[in-house]
Amino acid sequence: MVKSVLGFVGGSGLYDIPALKNVHWEKVASPWGEPSDEVLFAELDGLPIRFLPRHGRGHKVPPSAINYRANIDCLKRAGVTDLVSISACGSLREDLAPGHFVLVDQFIDRTFAREKSFFGPGCVAHVSMADPVSPALVDLISEAATQSGIAHTRGGTYLVMEGPQFSTRAESNLYRSWGCAVIGMTNMPEAKLAREAEISYATVAMVTDYDCWHHEHTDVDVAEIIRVLHANVEKAHALVATLARNFPKEHPRCPVGSDRALDVAIITPPEARDPALLAKLDAVAGRVLKS
Repeated sequence: MVKSVLGFVGGSGLYDIPALKNVHWEKVASPWGEPSDEVLFAELDGLPIRFLPRHGRGHKVPPSAINYRANIDCLKRAGVTDLVSISACGSLREDLAPGHFVLVDQFIDRTFAREKSFFGPGCVAHVSMADPVSPALVDLISEAATQSGIAHTRGGTYLVMEGPQFSTRAESNLYRSWGCAVIGMTNMPEAKLAREAEISYATVAMVTDYDCWHHEHTDVDVAEIIRVLHANVEKAHALVATLARNFPKEHPRCPVGSDRALDVAIITPPEARDPALLAKLDAVAGRVLKS
């Protein structure tokens, strides 16, 4: 069995947890360019933990400028087997009020200005995204949220928009008509790249607002979002700590195959593959390329 390394990607304050031990930051180089920040290495009850601030410390990188490939590659190089995204989102449903957590199970990707794959000319691969999150990982998150007394809903579709502007009212109502639960700007192509890197992935969507569809609430306001985010930090810390304490020390096989996603994904035969691209794929696809 592979030893578990639990990773988190999200806001800058998520890693300020007193229970963390052996805390230090490391610069992890990636052939895909500069990641958002250094990776924080730590331990909690003997479990290796990794944190990467998605927007960089100080929130300096906007959603469309995040180097998602470098971020996922760095986390893979840091040994991450299971990755939890903790993301601020707008609600598209009446019952998902600000402060509520949603454990997402599906995504609709409406982004268009981002690099979405590690593969391309010289080595073509097609991974399945039918089930984009690992249900076993979500089981553990849901149990930790319950133990921490955090109100949460399991299941819901996350509409990923390009940003950085918020939705128009027409867009917000369109996404509601599609049955989406929450809306945000960051989890794609992050989830797709995690799948290509054979990292089990799950999303905790922290609701901060009602987007702009709700007639009884004001339109999206950054100051209000930040206020709700600050109120959620303590809950997020409790969730992370409880999850880490409960987490199996050996990585369980993912029931939807996220940790074996490349077994039948690479279509380019070995003799036709580009050596330069293969060199960049050493971390994310090394398991199958070396076999």
